[in-house]
Amino acid sequence: MQWKRHFSGFAFSFVFVVSYFTNKFILSVLKFTYPTLFQGWQTFIGAVLLLLFGKLGWVEMSRITRSAALPWLPASLLFVGNIYAGSRALSQIDIPYFFTLQNSSHVVSHVILKLVHRGKRQRLKFISICLMLLSAINLPLCDPQFDFRGYLWAIGHVLCIGAYRVFQVHHRPSNLGDLEQQCINYLFSVLLLAVAAHPTGDLMGALEFPFLQSYTFHCGCCASALLGFLLLLATVKLKSGLSYEHFGIWTFLSKVTAMCLSPLVFSMDVSVPAVMCVMISHVGEALLMYSDREPQL
Repeated sequence: MQWKRHFSGFAFSFVFVVSYFTNKFILSVLKFTYPTLFQGWQTFIGAVLLLLFGKLGWVEMSRITRSAALPWLPASLLFVGNIYAGSRALSQIDIPYFFTLQNSSHVVSHVILKLVHRGKRQRLKFISICLMLLSAINLPLCDPQFDFRGYLWAIGHVLCIGAYRVFQVHHRPSNLGDLEQQCINYLFSVLLLAVAAHPTGDLMGALEFPFLQSYTFHCGCCASALLGFLLLLATVKLKSGLSYEHFGIWTFLSKVTAMCLSPLVFSMDVSVPAVMCVMISHVGEALLMYSDREPQL
């Protein structure tokens, strides 16, 4: 039914926006900038809930064998880099600018594919890639609240997303679905982030965090973990019922909604050149979706 598809899309958009806003609140407003603990908590709860839902039969998950999991570990490492660097970047960069930089991950994917699989150049896709790249390059020069470390982490975030996208499409084992992939990502992330918590100083820093006993902080952390898991379920549900093109449209609309609402929720300095970078980048993303009529990068 058509209304069920629209309901899944609106549910996805709602969870997407609220999830990003919750993470931004914890990272920027409360200033809990300890990504090994923050992301470790999210992935731990995600892993527990996913395994529990699979055990109860509420989601369809096949048994993950060692032969299937081992080839996926490079992607899991990229996933950890993605969420770790993303947390660092989101804590210091406003949501509209964060999404503008995140769009340039398509440039990374495009370059990797061109190096590995040489093919015919599509003019419209090339224009869209150029628009997103130029916007990302010029944004640091236009951002009134430019933070060098935030943008440096954003570069790592973009590189990991771009490489992960290529790996997911072209190198994933055929017997791993989206939920199985994410389960491996969660378990690997929990292990790696737990090991890294002490050497990075996050564990000691968190013990001195001023909001550690705050009810708001505890509710925010629980909400962020639950919303991350719900976003996974909403994403899988939406992908299963829609084409690649329509899923991309819902993701695009969700990002635009988050960008439009974020100035009403969080304080941010806006300049005309920075807004132009945001708009041009998302025009480029729209052109990319238009050029990608088939399920490809």
